[in-house]
Amino acid sequence: MYLFLLVQSPDSQNTLYLNVQYVLFYVDLIKIVKNVSEIIKNNVAMLGYGSYIYPMNKKPVFNQKYIWMITFAAAMGGFLFGYDFVVIGGAKPFYEPFFNLITPTQKGWGTSSAIVGCVIGAILCVLLSDKLGRKRLLIFSGFLFAFSALGTALADNFFSFNAFRMIGGVAMGAALNLSPMYISEIAPAKKRGMLITINQLMIMIGILAAQIVNLLISKLDTELIASPTSQMIRESWSGQLGWRWMFGVEVIPAMLFFGLMFFVPESVRWLVKNGQEKQAFKILKKMGGDEYATYEVSDIQLTISKEHVTHVNFKELLSNKVLKLIGLGVFLAFLQQWSGINVVIYYASDIFQAAGFNLQEMMVQIVAIGLVMLLSVFVTIFTVEKLGRRKILLVATLSMAVVYGLIGGGFYTGKTGTTVVVLMLVNVMLYSLSLAPLFWVVLSEIYPNRIRGAAMSIGATAHWLANFMLTFSFPTIKETIGWANNFWLYGLICLIGFVVLYFYLPETKGKTLEDIERELAD
Repeated sequence: MYLFLLVQSPDSQNTLYLNVQYVLFYVDLIKIVKNVSEIIKNNVAMLGYGSYIYPMNKKPVFNQKYIWMITFAAAMGGFLFGYDFVVIGGAKPFYEPFFNLITPTQKGWGTSSAIVGCVIGAILCVLLSDKLGRKRLLIFSGFLFAFSALGTALADNFFSFNAFRMIGGVAMGAALNLSPMYISEIAPAKKRGMLITINQLMIMIGILAAQIVNLLISKLDTELIASPTSQMIRESWSGQLGWRWMFGVEVIPAMLFFGLMFFVPESVRWLVKNGQEKQAFKILKKMGGDEYATYEVSDIQLTISKEHVTHVNFKELLSNKVLKLIGLGVFLAFLQQWSGINVVIYYASDIFQAAGFNLQEMMVQIVAIGLVMLLSVFVTIFTVEKLGRRKILLVATLSMAVVYGLIGGGFYTGKTGTTVVVLMLVNVMLYSLSLAPLFWVVLSEIYPNRIRGAAMSIGATAHWLANFMLTFSFPTIKETIGWANNFWLYGLICLIGFVVLYFYLPETKGKTLEDIERELAD
């Protein structure tokens, strides 16, 4: 209308007036378009099979019971990892005299042999998790946990002890990688961080369970004095049989995990990736209804190119954006391990002995570490979706650097005892609410759907390589540079971690895996 009047008006005054109207028309038009776009943004999401529209103001009603059942079944892998990971620390004072382990190398190998298996398990996930799926490998890991626990308990020489520990390590490496991956791929976006953290909660429960079992079994030996010699331990019930029960008890939860995994569904994102959309739809429908299932299947398909549906293109791992994400995952893996807390877990008896405590006191304090780790995870569960991954990690790594400085100062000045125990527990708390759970949360979120299994397994492999390097080298490093410098080194590593995460770690809270992929990898 305005354009027509402008053409029909020959005089300059009217032309000027109508030009103003012409401009105002376009201003109004822009406002209308903006308002419409806001309405669309707030009410619908144009995702899916090209034309599917999911009303965002209509929240799906989730089957909470089903989701939590799946989560806890998968997180049993985390429980077994936690138990197997820590049981060695409480058994260490007893099996070392039994096998007559004297040198730092022997002691380091006895503690870290399982980690070699963890590396193998993580590598197997790189090769097989995208081909065979998450569920089948988790079932297999449950069998290996049980087989390893029984074999370690019956080992009559140091070689077979380490062989069975390595088999258990394969299960640990697979479970620690696949359990959070599985949960991330089946969890609703708004609850993903919390549900993945449940896996970490189960790890901490497993850690505490191992420490309580170790304490209770050690107390069965009423004839062993509080500060025994190696010869006394070797000849005692604890030195001959007690440590075997510490490992053997794991058979019970391992068989439970093995059985439960037969009753959970396969990862929906793995199913869609492998052309099984109907099966994925049925699972998602059971979780959140028809519209939710249609929307999720559609969105997943958009991030998986047709040529990558049935196989992993390993060349894609070398693309610039994906390579940067893999680099971030590897850095987080080394930071989590070399932040030093695993030394506290594995070598707690040595640390507390150096701080002036006897054997019985050490066993109680090891349980205290497990209790603090468990309680700390609840902080993460209730804050991870509010504060986000990035903020928690930054605050915790900087705080850990400070506390390590104080611990090192305590050993340097000789003020150990209770002071060291308290500072150690503070650092355990900081680690348990940040690097322990959030490494796996971030790792399970930042990689594209089509290569998540392979990419996440690379991070897990780096995690175990870093763990082995730390655990195996600790006795030698401690003897070389001393306790104080050892803890100052961990403090420096945490400080470096803070700087790197500050500049390179993205925030992923509240976003779907597909949204994260579009932002970081596309």
